[in-house]
Amino acid sequence: MRITRILSYSALLSRKSFTTTAFATVANNSIATAISKKTSARTYSFTTALTAAANNNNNMSDEVQKAKEAAAAAAGDGDGGGDGQPLTIFDKIISGDIPATIIHDDEFCIAFRDVNPVSPIHFLVIPKNRDGLTQLSKAREDQKELLGHLTYVAQKLGQKECPDGFRLVINDGKDGAQSVYHLHIHVMGGRQMQWPPG
Repeated sequence: MRITRILSYSALLSRKSFTTTAFATVANNSIATAISKKTSARTYSFTTALTAAANNNNNMSDEVQKAKEAAAAAAGDGDGGGDGQPLTIFDKIISGDIPATIIHDDEFCIAFRDVNPVSPIHFLVIPKNRDGLTQLSKAREDQKELLGHLTYVAQKLGQKECPDGFRLVINDGKDGAQSVYHLHIHVMGGRQMQWPPG
């Protein structure tokens, strides 16, 4: 994807904070990427903004590639997830084997910050006991209460962290760009979301 022009660049927000916004257009003249970063006592050059825009497109491709690989792995034999599915990074976060910034923990779910955020506020809400709930499309009727609880927790945390609004996203399967086969709700906010997504 070739970037052809920058439409706007920087705005001063406060004495200590700058926002750098780069809008990149591609060959077909549609707006492809909007990048907004807060920094303290640092500004970005046009080159940095262009690089960041290109990297955002590369990250999107990387995430899709991860989703394809995860779908292939999930189709294989399970090796210890307790439900016939392989263990995921989320199982390791739940067990404490991998550290995470946990912002909510109750009997049924945990919420933690995404290590690769795509917005200023980005966290995940996941069930503690996967119980076959690897994808939303695999949900059973007896899991309706759990799904409601996950959504309720997501909206409570979303209201607290993103009072001006937020977006919930559940990726499902390869075409939905799901890269971890343990149901999870992305909660994103802290900036103006665009429509349509993805």
